[in-house]
Parts: sequence; structure tokens; C-alpha cells
Amino acid sequence: MTVAILADEVLKQELLTKKLPEAITVVWVDSVRSLTIADADVYMDLLFELNAERTQQLKRLQPKPVIVNAVPWTTNKTGANFIRINAWPGLLQRPVTEIALPATVSEASIKTIFEQWQWQYVVAPDIPGMITARVLATIINEAFYTLGAQVSTREEIDIAMKLGTSYPYGPFEWSEKIGLTRVYELLTELSHVDARYTPAPALQKAVDLG
Repeated sequence: MTVAILADEVLKQELLTKKLPEAITVVWVDSVRSLTIADADVYMDLLFELNAERTQQLKRLQPKPVIVNAVPWTTNKTGANFIRINAWPGLLQRPVTEIALPATVSEASIKTIFEQWQWQYVVAPDIPGMITARVLATIINEAFYTLGAQVSTREEIDIAMKLGTSYPYGPFEWSEKIGLTRVYELLTELSHVDARYTPAPALQKAVDLG
């Protein structure tokens, strides 16, 4: 099996920690155009952006499986039958990979691919954020509300969360690792149906300041 993957250096290094079997040939590409002209059995766009042009380019690769890092956006929102993967920085290298499937793709068909890759996976609901990213985004958002209320500092909040919950990172450390813009995109998407996910003013300010 040949897999063509579009990724930046951070995500590439995380993927390399998963150590695909030698029987799997990986073709690394640095642009969507290179991805769409690669001769592969499976295509993976880990730098996916929600726009019509990119979606149309990737749709030309079907019916071969197309896996996209579309954490905030459901398959309905992408407008294509892509397989979603939770590839936020820091999450892709976990032992279990989180994916969401469109209605047209059966778990049996994707199971064969992941078995050949020797990856454990879990099928999450096809909702914004799936499971883990939704939880992390909520925790990060609450941390920014706490920061904005001047209850504590970033450093103290991170320390409290790590000591209190045994998390490997505090919420602000997570936001730096994942990328605050990614967190903001997911919270914004979630807030369309539930105001509880509205980005905290301090988070909004941090995104605006870059």
C-alpha cells in the first residue's frame, strides 16, 4: 500500500513516531497539487483547510480513501465524503487514533487500512471536535475565562491542572502546542449550536494579537 501524505514538519514527526510497517510506502508531499498528482492507494491531507477549491481538488482522488485533518468541520460541512482524523499537534502520536466517518464509508473498509498500518483507532461521532479535541478546547476556553477574570496567572493555572488532573500539559501549554487558532476555529463552530462554547474574550484577544 502506498500512502501520500501532506503534512508540515511537526505533524510529520508525530506520524513518524507511529512507525508504519515496512510494507507501507509513504510519499511525503508539500502541497495540495503534489498530493493530487501522487499515485497512491490512500491520500491524507493533514493541512486541510475548509474552502471549495481544496475540497474539489481532493474529491478528484476519490473513490480512493481521502483522510483529512478536519477537526472542527463535519463531513457534511466539508461537502465531501472524506474520512476525518483528529490530527491536532500533540494528539496524532497517541496510541489510539480518533476518526469520524461519513455515512457513505463503512467501518469495515477503513478497518482494513488501519490494520495494514497497524494503528489502533476509535470511530468518533461525526460532530465538530469529535471527542478529545472538543474536551480540550472547552478546558482551554475555561482557562482563558479564568485568566480574563484575573483569578490566577497562566503559569499557576497550568500547574493546578497538571497537579489536579495529572494531565501532561496545562490548558495554556496545550493551546500553544495545538495552536490557538485551531482551538478558536473549533470553539466558534461549536458555539453556533451551543453558546456555552463561545470563545472567552481573553482567548479572542489572544487570537487577534496573533
